[in-house]
Amino acid sequence: MAAADSKLRELLQPVVEALGCELWGLELQSGGKRKLLRIYIDSDDGIGVEDCERVSRQSSSVLDVDDAINGEYVLEVSSPGMDRPLYELSQYEKYKGEDISLKLRFPYDGRRNFKGRLVGVDGDEIILVVADTEYLFPIEGIDKANVVPRF
Repeated sequence: MAAADSKLRELLQPVVEALGCELWGLELQSGGKRKLLRIYIDSDDGIGVEDCERVSRQSSSVLDVDDAINGEYVLEVSSPGMDRPLYELSQYEKYKGEDISLKLRFPYDGRRNFKGRLVGVDGDEIILVVADTEYLFPIEGIDKANVVPRF
């Protein structure tokens, strides 16, 4: 997790939790004139539009008072959805036995994209089985990971 993401998480996690939700993840994207801050929230009872609105209002106030993001930004708040992104080892633990897709920061065996069954977590690495081959990927080497929804 980047230092900016870590600072934002420290700032926003108490806000989200005070509203009865879990801070699932953050994505800060820079491009053009504006930045985009996407906040994913979750709850055992599910997430509704009202939850997103409440978290958006409170988060926006805290971000503006703290001046946590330089310049203009767009704030989006949503649930992680069925193809939820995975950010932390504890989230990978919850989805053992599920199919995930991931993109590595740097190529491994000549490729960066993998899709397979998540079979476990070992220390700071995830264990992924792709076509009967087991791979160990360090969490810091993963650029993006998502649960593959079952239909």
